[in-house]
Amino acid sequence: MVEGGISKADKTEFTECWRTSWKTPYIMRLALSAGIGGLLFGYDTGVISGALLYIREDFKAVDKKTWLQETIVSMAVAGAIIGAAFGGWINDRFGRKISILVADFLFFVGATVMAVSPAPWMLIIGRILVGLGVGMASMTAPLYISEASPHRIRGALVSTNGLLITGGQFLSYLINLAFTQVHGTWRWMLGVAGIPALVQFVLMMSLPESPRWLYRKGKIDEARSILGKIYPDEEVEDEMQALNKSIEEEKAEEGSIGEGGMIEKLRKAWSNDVVRRGLYAGIAVQVAQQFVGINTVMYYSPTIIQFAGIASNQTALALSLVTSGLNAIGSIVSMCFVDRYGRRRLMIISMFGIICCLVVLAGVFYQASTTAPGISKIESAHFGANSTCSAYVQAPDASSWNCMTCLQKATDCAYCSNGDNRVSSTFTLERLIHYTTKYGIIL
Repeated sequence: MVEGGISKADKTEFTECWRTSWKTPYIMRLALSAGIGGLLFGYDTGVISGALLYIREDFKAVDKKTWLQETIVSMAVAGAIIGAAFGGWINDRFGRKISILVADFLFFVGATVMAVSPAPWMLIIGRILVGLGVGMASMTAPLYISEASPHRIRGALVSTNGLLITGGQFLSYLINLAFTQVHGTWRWMLGVAGIPALVQFVLMMSLPESPRWLYRKGKIDEARSILGKIYPDEEVEDEMQALNKSIEEEKAEEGSIGEGGMIEKLRKAWSNDVVRRGLYAGIAVQVAQQFVGINTVMYYSPTIIQFAGIASNQTALALSLVTSGLNAIGSIVSMCFVDRYGRRRLMIISMFGIICCLVVLAGVFYQASTTAPGISKIESAHFGANSTCSAYVQAPDASSWNCMTCLQKATDCAYCSNGDNRVSSTFTLERLIHYTTKYGIIL
């Protein structure tokens, strides 16, 4: 709970946000410095998709074992789960500022470990460290912003964190594309991820702790001093009273839950109708958000594009900018209309669109996978001379090939061709799905 609550981020509030921030730049400094945590989360989501293309080239074990690719990608998510869980405890015990600093340290160390990794196992360790930092920062950043910003523009400032997440994803694809011609490719892509963490660490060292946390810990004078930098002098005492009222109400709610261990507190909290309904809504929304499949698309976007017949890493990364760009635009659209049309209506519309797209994709992939012919020299000979990649037919080690090998050897053949029609779109899609299924890129 935040004193005064988080007001709606409508058009008037965004105007007021701009006006207030112009008069008091310190407010925007607080919000943007903490918001880098969202940027870190978005950057991590997008950067591995491009780096994975080159990691597979350097480490043959990763190229041949899809479970190793999946482990490298997913360990950041596993680390984020743990980081978010422990982040809550660190927030309450040591403060929001300390939590962000620890997250930055973990992220910087993780990015460095990945950049110098001599083997896949070290990459996995680096991904876990990065995940721990991302988990802590992603849940602490909006909390710090909400507690260190004026109540009248709080909604607008907190919403910038979501924009920075999608902006970080778009930035990661740009960074990936910039390093495609540089020696070390993926090492630079992953290593550069430590720069935002370092920048945030330096910025946060000069910023104060959350005034709400300080007030709750009995450091009233420090809280008043910080509020004096955020609010006009004539409003400071009113905000102190609102802060006191909010914390007293929070303590009263905690008292209604009672003492005891964690299990006992959870049981009593669950018996509270308000808490239970809020928990239902919160869990349902978060689960739905993660299960729509956007993270899979963001993690494997360049790989998916390559399986559509684009062999070039650079081209695949460039085309992936469309996905991340639309994702960022979507967040801007939601910020503009969420308070005009409501959260529920926009969520229903977006979920309907997502379901339709997923059903179409599932139908196309299923149909193609059930009709795609087998890939071997025998099947190739059966379909006639040069009915598939000529380099594949003549290769002595064709059994070890994968889809990218064929594309890189003879890009003019696509997946299936013959003398009359060098590129058969039907077979191209079928080959795409066959290889996608066979090598487990999309599961």
